[in-house]
Amino acid sequence: MIKAVLFDLDGTLADTAPDLGHALNLQRERHGLPPLPQETIRPYASHGTRGLFEIGFGLKPEDAQFDAMREEYLALYTANLCCLTRLFPGMAELLEALEEKGIAWGVVTNKPARFTNPLMEQLRLIGRAASIISGDTCAHPKPHPEPLLCASREIGADPANCLYVGDAERDIEAARAAGMVALIAAYGYLGANDQPEQWGANSIIRAPAEILDYL
Repeated sequence: MIKAVLFDLDGTLADTAPDLGHALNLQRERHGLPPLPQETIRPYASHGTRGLFEIGFGLKPEDAQFDAMREEYLALYTANLCCLTRLFPGMAELLEALEEKGIAWGVVTNKPARFTNPLMEQLRLIGRAASIISGDTCAHPKPHPEPLLCASREIGADPANCLYVGDAERDIEAARAAGMVALIAAYGYLGANDQPEQWGANSIIRAPAEILDYL
């Protein structure tokens, strides 16, 4: 029996790609580069600055300029955190349905808390989520199971009675390691080279409402 539903944030709960992409294009403009189409950026939006800088500047974390560029980007993103970000279609209705059923829900993301909490506040969800675990809440981020287990403890639900929804392989790896039911959000930011059918999830969903089938 599912007693709690946990969501990844970027690409699962909310469509944050427009603001992440806007900040990247602002940074590219600063460095004399033309903007990238949103459809080019979108598949990288779940992978943080590592993924965004790969497509935006061809940079890798080991490159000398990566850290300075990262700080510049994060400042731009902070200033444009929730201009275009919205819940995915059907997500608001799903959250209401969960609350009506008395099923707790929360967020487990690798996004740092300095962004997660203000974003959840601006989406008017901060007081409704039973648990919000960010990438720097625990000692280890996903794909380590610790953040998911932390959320289940906060909610007071056994991991076996929790369902985790994410759009990246690390999400499913973390959910499986935590002993939770794992669903892949195919409506999120899957890339052309992703092979979600090989990630070992319980199922792949194409709309938030399909989560209700598991309750």
